[in-house]
This record gives sequence, C-alpha cells and structure tokens, in this order.
Amino acid sequence: MITLNHYLVLAAVLAAVGLYGALTSKNAVRVVVCVELILNAVNLNVAAFAVYTAPNRALGTAFVMLLMVTAAAEFGLALAVIIALNRTNDIGAIDALRKLKG
Repeated sequence: MITLNHYLVLAAVLAAVGLYGALTSKNAVRVVVCVELILNAVNLNVAAFAVYTAPNRALGTAFVMLLMVTAAAEFGLALAVIIALNRTNDIGAIDALRKLKG
C-alpha cells in the first residue's frame, strides 16, 4: 500500500531535480520547465496532505486544481516572454540577458 511517506519522498525527489535543473541550466526554457517541476512537487505535497488529513473532503483537491491552473498560466506567460525576447534580441541563453541591463 502506498503511504504518505511515498508521496513525500517522490515530491522531494521532484523538487530536488527541479532545483538542480533550475540552478545549473543556461537555457531559459529549461529553467522555466524546472520551476514548473518544483511547483508540481508542491502540488503533490498539498494533495497528499489533503487526502491524509481529511479523506472525505474535497477542499484540498479543489485547492490543488487551483494551483495547477495558476501554474499553467504562469508557464504560458513565461514561455511567451521568453519567445518575445528571443525574437527581438536573439536571446537563447540566460547569460545573454545581461545585455538588457543597458
């Protein structure tokens, strides 16, 4: 049987992989994807604790759905900004963003 500890370990692994990828990557799209991975780890924790503390209530599930919609909107907005910067300034790497400081 899968217990709360299994979910917490999986979320910790997802957060660690996302943090490592966000800190070591030089590609802006990869950084955004790794931040989304961290947000999904948080969603997994919220869902696991919601089911563990109150299995008959749907409040935790509704909150997780709200977080998922917010994360999807954030990902779309970040991707649009990266694409717009790439088209106007030919920026593909985060190191090249220093040119924008002016």
